Amino acid sequence: MSGILVASNRGPVSFTMSEDGALSMRRGGGGLVSGLSEVAKELDILWVCAALSDGDRGAVRLAPGGRLDQAGYETGALRMLDIPQATFQRAYNAVANSTLWFVHHLLYDTPNRPHFDARFGREWESYQAYNEAFAMALAEEASHGAKVMVQDYHLALVPAMLRSERPDLRISHFSHTPWAPPEYFGLLPDEVAAELLEGILGADQAGFLTDRWAAAFMDCCESVLGARVERACRTVTHAGRTTRIGVHGLGVDGQALWARAREPDVESHMAALRQLVGDRKLIVRIDRTELSKNIVRGLTAYREFLAAHPEWHGRVVHLAFAYPSRHDLPEYREYTAAVQRCALEIEDEYATEDWDPLILNVQDDYPRSLAAYRLADVMLVNPIRDGMNLVAKEGPVLSPSSALVLSREAGAAAELGADALLVNPYDVSATARALHEGLVMPEPERAGRGDRLARLATALPPQRWFADQLAALG
Repeated sequence: MSGILVASNRGPVSFTMSEDGALSMRRGGGGLVSGLSEVAKELDILWVCAALSDGDRGAVRLAPGGRLDQAGYETGALRMLDIPQATFQRAYNAVANSTLWFVHHLLYDTPNRPHFDARFGREWESYQAYNEAFAMALAEEASHGAKVMVQDYHLALVPAMLRSERPDLRISHFSHTPWAPPEYFGLLPDEVAAELLEGILGADQAGFLTDRWAAAFMDCCESVLGARVERACRTVTHAGRTTRIGVHGLGVDGQALWARAREPDVESHMAALRQLVGDRKLIVRIDRTELSKNIVRGLTAYREFLAAHPEWHGRVVHLAFAYPSRHDLPEYREYTAAVQRCALEIEDEYATEDWDPLILNVQDDYPRSLAAYRLADVMLVNPIRDGMNLVAKEGPVLSPSSALVLSREAGAAAELGADALLVNPYDVSATARALHEGLVMPEPERAGRGDRLARLATALPPQRWFADQLAALG
């Protein structure tokens, strides 16, 4: 039995299975995992997650009760749930990623989607079953009075389900995404919208990355549920229970990031990149090919910058690292193809025998990304909408002399906006102008801004983010 538990869709490790059936383990991906992994090592935490792949499921089936730490793996206390694959796929792809993510990031092409029909009803039942599997596992593993920290939109129903099983527990839910305003949240079927809100309100505390997302959640509770909302003290009272609303910004562990960024594999990538681009200025972006990351408009802005500033031809290179994401969804495959088409158009129009204006890399390579951070003169972070965006914080830490072009729709803009070059993510021309402003910014101004950005980026490391939420649970 455990006194502190964390629940998330993705866990701290993932497994791959070779053709001969051998399993190999590596660190899990994603910002949430990065933020929590270091904290989990330091505290006596049981992490509960889902098996995402055939390799994961193979490892779980060899572990007693899904406890990988009891099967000889150095994972820390970890229980991985082997949820039926069809249930998982419907819950994860059809509901979490194709519905909730689209709602919270305002991504729908509303003349055509969403389309909530009988099929969605079956998919929602899978989302309920998926959440119930987590709730039951947490109820089994938690000691009396334990603190349970449920993470993100995949598990929005867990707090209420868990409370009905274990009213003795202290439960929090944290949303790592934005939260949609009521008029957009209202796209969901009424009963689904209400169930999501009531699910989170089963927690003692509901946490968000910024004041803006917390306010939107409270607005939805008032609009959809008729809940009593006290904005001054951040509480929501509904069905006889009161839930506190917390705001906990998430930053980076500067020391750990720098320690990793100085390792030999990163230094090797730095040397290779510098040989590739010479002494040219570097505009860097690092993202998954996620619809909300706005990569195509970023590339189009760079193209417009080149058209407007021929004096920069041959003197600047754009390193665009766009790693594949969610390729089992057709929208994401199409978006990745659009990114590649846009990159080819820039190459065709501007490349010369001795100048490659754009280097697009679509292979996930963390050491190479760290090398690119360190070499950046300008960082471009222009999401349509983002809960926080840790790239906006990692970049200034590793390259404090770089300029940051940042979307005002990223959660990080609330903290970093005063020293970044803020842009409307839909305004390609304004983004092109900001890229130029970043390149020509005087060194004293660049250094001053960079120093302040780096200090802000490291002010709320994962350890403090987690500790603050534990303290809030009492």
